[in-house]
Amino acid sequence: MPDRSTDEQFLHRALDLARQGLALASPNPLVGAVLLDPSGNIVGTGSYTYDGVKHAEVQAIEHAGGKARGATLYINMEPCSHQGRTPPCADAVIAAGIRRVVASMPDPNPKVSGRGFEKLRAAGVLVEVGALEAQARQLNEAFARYIRHGVPLVTLKSAMTLDGKIAPPPKAQGHTEKTPDDNEFRGNWITGEAARAHAHELRHAHDAILVGIGTILADNPLLTDRSTGPRRRRLLRVILDSHLRLPLDSRLVRSVAKQGPDANDVLVFYSVDDKDKNTEKKKEELEARGVRVEQISSDKSDGRLDLREVLRCLGQLEITSLLIEGGAAVNWTALASRVVDKVFLYYAPVILGGTDSIPFAAGQGFRDMNEAAQIKRVSLHRFGEDFAVEGYLRDPYGE
Repeated sequence: MPDRSTDEQFLHRALDLARQGLALASPNPLVGAVLLDPSGNIVGTGSYTYDGVKHAEVQAIEHAGGKARGATLYINMEPCSHQGRTPPCADAVIAAGIRRVVASMPDPNPKVSGRGFEKLRAAGVLVEVGALEAQARQLNEAFARYIRHGVPLVTLKSAMTLDGKIAPPPKAQGHTEKTPDDNEFRGNWITGEAARAHAHELRHAHDAILVGIGTILADNPLLTDRSTGPRRRRLLRVILDSHLRLPLDSRLVRSVAKQGPDANDVLVFYSVDDKDKNTEKKKEELEARGVRVEQISSDKSDGRLDLREVLRCLGQLEITSLLIEGGAAVNWTALASRVVDKVFLYYAPVILGGTDSIPFAAGQGFRDMNEAAQIKRVSLHRFGEDFAVEGYLRDPYGE
């Protein structure tokens, strides 16, 4: 019987294989599998991608062939027990004669969680669960949030100075923490190159990115994924634009027209009366250029778009993860609406000071500490001279 260190060694390998499905597996989970024969040799591996259809454990079994009999399966998530696009993987594990299954965590889907393990144990397969569970849970936290609640996991990302400013006063030149979408932009960045490169890795790990119309009007960004990794679906670029002020000649709109009608990767939410002729005309003009336009309700207290309804709409589109890269107003609205699940905040060793510089979250603010957004499970990351704070406002696996 392998010891715990051996189990963890091959579960790490399974987790690495699962990560190969990043941006390729959504809306399904990231899963990797390793088959080890009784002599300690790897005889099969698998990594799930949505377009590849076959699940990781089935790939590993097919790779191993007859060598799967008597082997140990290492996998970061419970083999499925239900019929989906493929037959139940638990049945394939049993049929292959696998002797032992070591898994990091159960399936987060409450409708099927534990049933795969039950089926395996009933067939005489040894099942052990829980090693490297924290890493496995973090890897599939977006899937967990989506499959349990029908909405994407929301990460609020921003870059700021040590005193919490995301930009100098609006009239200052070259001040913003924009991402260089092409070589024409030459701004004075807040964070360094390493942090900015990681921000694109963060984009790559998400299904959608969201900003407010203020960011579009001020910065004219493309909001693209400039990482080197492949994607199954284009990064969905979501704009909150209550009054449909999105310029037809903006780089965002022009990029959709350039990509063609099948791009389908810019979605604008608005809330004004669609019977207004000007609004109706603008909607038609945007749609003619390939932009998707959806009307939703606004918050009665401040007239801003209802972010909870935005999330419900995105969930219906099978968006499992959303990265908010808004300005001060959108940041505050997201926090005040209690839709943020986690934060990833980059800090540079710079202090702007003053009262006119733009704060991270501009709004009325929480009135006392009991109301404040509480960040838990905090982790720190270094990027050269910069650092980032990662933490959770809500457990993605919670109710």
